[in-house]
Amino acid sequence: MLARFGLRALRPADQNPFRLTEARALFAGLAAHAVLPLERYGSSAIAWVLAAAAHAVGWPIPQGGSQKIADALGSYFQSLGGRILVNTTVSSMHELKDADTILCDLTPRQLLRLAGDRLPEVYCRALEAYRYGPGVFKMDWALSGPIPWRAPEVSRAGTVHIGGSFEEVAASERAPWEGRAAEHPFVLLAEPSLFDSTRAPAGKHTAWGYCHVPNGATVDMTERIESQIERVAPGFRARIMARHAMGPADMEKHNANLVGGDITGGAQDLGQLFLRPTRQLYRTPIKGLYLCSAATPPGGGVHGMCGYHAARAALQDNDTL
Repeated sequence: MLARFGLRALRPADQNPFRLTEARALFAGLAAHAVLPLERYGSSAIAWVLAAAAHAVGWPIPQGGSQKIADALGSYFQSLGGRILVNTTVSSMHELKDADTILCDLTPRQLLRLAGDRLPEVYCRALEAYRYGPGVFKMDWALSGPIPWRAPEVSRAGTVHIGGSFEEVAASERAPWEGRAAEHPFVLLAEPSLFDSTRAPAGKHTAWGYCHVPNGATVDMTERIESQIERVAPGFRARIMARHAMGPADMEKHNANLVGGDITGGAQDLGQLFLRPTRQLYRTPIKGLYLCSAATPPGGGVHGMCGYHAARAALQDNDTL
């Protein structure tokens, strides 16, 4: 039922049907991070990368919340003489005419809005053909106590996959691609307050979780998500003090890059895994204009490599930077 990031390899002597069933379910949870039907090529590659990272360093969380990562990066940038402007909407490339080099953390749809009038028609058509994947329905909870997992060892996990058997997870991840919201969704859940006391008052806890839904879906998945958690943590609902939910439209309103609630910057199937968003990758036909979002390789994930490679491309094109 639950796949944790404390993984281990199965020895030949362990290969009985029950353990193999557990291993398949655990692997399915890892592969579901690809936001693809598990039958699609490429989903297992994501699973192996995540499994290797879990074995090597675990799946860490930042103390104080994810904003601390942005704060640290921003502080370092400013220490080098950089300047950060916030609460400023840029609606056209013409507003940035004095900039020699521009790196856009945008998906194709936003780049077209910003620079479509300056981009060649053939490149615009390629961006228009870019495909977005399923959206997410995300929930946050304030809890009166820790999640009462039926298996107490799960409380040692920072990230928990809730999905049941391999077949249940596969059905859940196939549904959004068929335009359906799964009745029993695969839920990716984290309870950071177990490991970071800054996340909640003493004795209280916070948790968040999400499931995949069709792109732009309006269905409310609150009951289905909480039922999945209650299924493996009886008494969970009784500990909910407050909840907050965001569907695909809310996600996109909060961040225009999350088109239809797609948090991976575009579908990550084989057709868009390596050559995204076009064969030019980080570069565009406009000199000095680059893409550095999750719509470029290696795609969605908390790794920062899209920006790294885009910056390297800019440096290679202008050795005076």
